[in-house]
Amino acid sequence: MAVAADLRQKSDDELKDELQKLKREQLNLRFQRASGQLEATSRVGDVRRDIARINTVMTERRHVAADAS
Repeated sequence: MAVAADLRQKSDDELKDELQKLKREQLNLRFQRASGQLEATSRVGDVRRDIARINTVMTERRHVAADAS
């Protein structure tokens, strides 16, 4: 589980890579749930929240950059 403070210390490229990894995991979890093979059902929510945290940090950075220019 990612903490927003830790995510803010990462670069934009690192955040994009992490976001891509989490979206891939989310897809795999959806397939596992659909086929009845999902064991860690709480992981679905954790991944969703981590994706939301990364998107929030990226949006904050865009707003700061827009205000600065």
